[in-house]
Amino acid sequence: MILEGKTVVVTGVGTGLGSEIVRCAHRDGANVMLAARTESNLKKVAEEVAPSGERIAWKTADVTDAAACDALFDAAIDRFGRVDALVNVAALDTVFGGLFDTPTDAWRKTFEVNVFGLATIVKSAAERMQESGGGAIVLIGSQSSELPGPSQIAYASSKGALMTAMKFMANELGPHKIRVNTVIPTWMWGPPVQGYIRGAAKQRGVSEDEVLAEIVAKMPLGVMPEDDDVAEAVVFFCSDRARTITGQSLLVNAGELMP
Repeated sequence: MILEGKTVVVTGVGTGLGSEIVRCAHRDGANVMLAARTESNLKKVAEEVAPSGERIAWKTADVTDAAACDALFDAAIDRFGRVDALVNVAALDTVFGGLFDTPTDAWRKTFEVNVFGLATIVKSAAERMQESGGGAIVLIGSQSSELPGPSQIAYASSKGALMTAMKFMANELGPHKIRVNTVIPTWMWGPPVQGYIRGAAKQRGVSEDEVLAEIVAKMPLGVMPEDDDVAEAVVFFCSDRARTITGQSLLVNAGELMP
């Protein structure tokens, strides 16, 4: 129960990592405020995690909308009394292509959510954490920003910008006892990756196990991390066990990349 008594706001709550972070934070004692643009996703996750409604609430919000971000944190404070942590999962990861086949407008759209949206939601959180004496902000990076590939240049670039922003935020907010850290996943065994593997196997005419084995072969631990492995790292950063850690990134990747 390392988050007992704390209030954690989680954005980008859907069917993958966001919902798993909600589950783990609630399991470890936190009051959890869920946020996303899709109301049906929020209601579904909230009911699955806490059917009684105890220590859980939700509100629709778009991280690129400053007024919506302010309203989200005000709602969390109205319900639970304070905000101790923000976990920003919200991101746009549906733009695919390299330099020559990614339109400039697609770059702008990606950065609007993943960089400018990040700045907007963190600013709202930090203003309230300053008033209450501190807190923790956890960002979700991407290993793609360290391992360039041909398919997601805009997304990977936005996550690289996120890493730089984290260091500046940690430096600026540190005197206010606000910590800012990043958890960086690789492939995560969950609905999105499962869908990718099914599609790749069908396209190539091979088994799903073969596609999975090719990915896992690059991981020294020989196992693909799951959503909850990443969620556990997030919970750690939100907790007082990480009270002197800020401006840091933690790779949850079974050893696939060792910087």
